Amino acid sequence: MPLASSRRLAACLLLLGPSLANAQASHGYQSDFSKEEFATRRARVYDAVGTAGIAVVLGSSGVPGFSLIRQSNDFYYLSGVESAHAYLLLNGRTRRSTLYLPNRDDARERSEGKILSVEDSLLLIQLTGIDRVRSLDGLARDLVGADLLRPPAMALFTPLAPMETGNDSRDELLAGRARIASDPWDGRPSRESQFVGLVKERFPQFEVRDLSPMLDLMRTIKSPAEIALIRRATQLAGLGIMEAMRSTSPGVFEYQLDAAAKYVYYLNGARGDGYASIIAGGTNAFMGHYFKKTDALRNGDLVLMDYAPDYRYYTSDVTRIWPVNGKFTAAQAALYEYIIAYRDALFRHVKPGVTADQVLDGAAADMRQYLVGKTFASPAHLKAVQEGVTFRGHFQHPVGMAVHDVGRIRGVELQPGMVFTIDPMIWIPEERLYIRIEDVALVTADGVENLSGFVSTSIAEVQRTIAEPGLVQMHTPVPPPARR
Repeated sequence: MPLASSRRLAACLLLLGPSLANAQASHGYQSDFSKEEFATRRARVYDAVGTAGIAVVLGSSGVPGFSLIRQSNDFYYLSGVESAHAYLLLNGRTRRSTLYLPNRDDARERSEGKILSVEDSLLLIQLTGIDRVRSLDGLARDLVGADLLRPPAMALFTPLAPMETGNDSRDELLAGRARIASDPWDGRPSRESQFVGLVKERFPQFEVRDLSPMLDLMRTIKSPAEIALIRRATQLAGLGIMEAMRSTSPGVFEYQLDAAAKYVYYLNGARGDGYASIIAGGTNAFMGHYFKKTDALRNGDLVLMDYAPDYRYYTSDVTRIWPVNGKFTAAQAALYEYIIAYRDALFRHVKPGVTADQVLDGAAADMRQYLVGKTFASPAHLKAVQEGVTFRGHFQHPVGMAVHDVGRIRGVELQPGMVFTIDPMIWIPEERLYIRIEDVALVTADGVENLSGFVSTSIAEVQRTIAEPGLVQMHTPVPPPARR
């Protein structure tokens, strides 16, 4: 890479980096949401459980070893507190909130730094707007105080869906629970089922109900502060993918493109992956969720990349596909332009008040017109694009605190504040070829915004980006030590 180009790249990346002046205070509490926003969210829970209900939300149990804790999404959504082994009680009758935390671990704080604990009660009340902070042993006493002396007891609502605590989504967590249940040498209960079991064992008067549907509904519509975080996560996702484009050439390994994107993410304040990156060259892409990233890219193949960071508890979901050697063949270009056209058609029909089915129907009609007079390299290619017109999976899933976020976007009218993916795709089994791109749609008051629309998409843009110097080429991989 020429020195001037290297300096320009470094300058652009550094401009995006987080300012040291904005470093978090010593107590480590989040700075993205006001305590008033958290209070509004908790008020919606009071409304949902009613005056005869209480809600208990579990925080993450932490992580072993030296890994950084990531709070459960629902707990963070209602409090912003990241301490492990925390519980939140929301009383629908009194409309008061209580946070339960462990006592201070002085030895751990000397090793790791400040950890918010029950000894910080006054500070936590000031930061979060929560009404009361108590130690963990106070939760049992407060449950007894929830009218157990005067039957019937208040209903106890708690999330029964699997807890999201990292680069995971509910669909994968449920699949993981099924695998554990199928293992005769494992079969351990989930955190949620263990908590419900303890409640029923200790306080059988409670009727336990599922809080997850209520929280899912709340999380479906993103606030302006949430949208700002998703917008930033999407910006970083796009910049990382474009850096991977620049680093692409035959012989580069899939994992090296992951490294190029990670550099952009971490340089700009991301704390990890929003999900395991999918970087698949050639027929590896046909597997859909290919995570191994161990193969070298081959001349003449396409490479598909689907990746986004975990940025302050929010993520994105952006996918692009491009030629390893920097030039689309005529056959590849015809399929790729079809996918771009389908993406644009889907976005044309997104607006408040319509449903996903209406968007898909309108886009399919547009694509039937698009195909008039178009030719493709083989009957298999033509069959794939024709089947793509009727495929209903191009309108995909919500995005937010998880990549496959909670809430419904199918079967309901779209509303401002919904964020989801538009993900047109086709399969060609005869060649084990899979083509797709993916963008993040934000429903606005009068239409839709493509948050990832800046990411190189057209054939000219993609080929121009690939031709630019990339991070991977700036450093030669270090060979392993010689054997003695």
